[in-house]
Amino acid sequence: MNDRAKGIRKGGAAGKADTAKVDLTAMVVAVSDNEPCVLTIGHADTLPSGPLALEHRSLQSGLRAWVEKQTGHPLGYIEQLYTFADRDRAGTELEQRVISISYLALTRKEHATAPSRSGWQSWYDYFPWEDHRAGTPPMVSDLLWPRLIEWADGANDHAMRLERRRRAAIAFGFDDRLWNEDLALKRYELLYEAALVEEALRGSNLTPPVPGESMVADHRRILATGIARLRSKIKYRPVVFELMPAAFTLLQLQRTVEALAGRLIHKPNFRRLIEQHELVEETGETTMETGGRPAKLYRFRHAVLEEGEVAGARLPLARG
Repeated sequence: MNDRAKGIRKGGAAGKADTAKVDLTAMVVAVSDNEPCVLTIGHADTLPSGPLALEHRSLQSGLRAWVEKQTGHPLGYIEQLYTFADRDRAGTELEQRVISISYLALTRKEHATAPSRSGWQSWYDYFPWEDHRAGTPPMVSDLLWPRLIEWADGANDHAMRLERRRRAAIAFGFDDRLWNEDLALKRYELLYEAALVEEALRGSNLTPPVPGESMVADHRRILATGIARLRSKIKYRPVVFELMPAAFTLLQLQRTVEALAGRLIHKPNFRRLIEQHELVEETGETTMETGGRPAKLYRFRHAVLEEGEVAGARLPLARG
């Protein structure tokens, strides 16, 4: 960690002392009732976070300490997501630079050990345009696309107008392009650039933003980064099992993947993929919770992790 990241004071160009502090921010994900949820604090507009302190042995131990203190929720699987250090990340111009090191954590809601002021929110409350399980949301074609075209046509020259329209079409799947669920961050950043989300309008009187709950500082950008990372990762690594109970049906597994991807999966191909890569094994038990015939219960076959990466396990997401 360099001097600036440690918060050591440093003289600025104008002679003012400039400081920086390091925040540790967690995007904690669980899936409940077929909804991808994130753990929030405050008014559901803040991700669990806190400053790196001298007593923290490492970045991860500091993150775990803050999350458990604020939410009563111990963390299992975590991975570093991204480091954010934009000067205006807090939404206001401050003398102190805030550097946020963000992490993605996967867990299950029942792991919480104590009551707290935290709560779980569907990530589609913040990004309603990302849920395509029931088809393309009307807001994409009826609201976002017209607003983005208006923004594109407001560019100063013809080349820039064409470039903006091209980027919007790629991000949102227009002009004969397919929707790509992995572009969640690009879509949010494009809406931010077009001043169509509340975080981009703070302190202004511009046109009201498109629907979607806002968050403090750049926490919604961190959330979009985590969604994009996780959607990509579940296609080639078995991290989805971090979100599953010890025993589950194949339908529950499919619904969990669909919730994260925001897309439906081709059922026969999905089950064929699971079988080919030997990702699960039968427990010998069944459940009647599916409402029909008894369904077999499975568990993750942990030997997969010892056998190396699951090569070529691209999920068969439905395209239409």
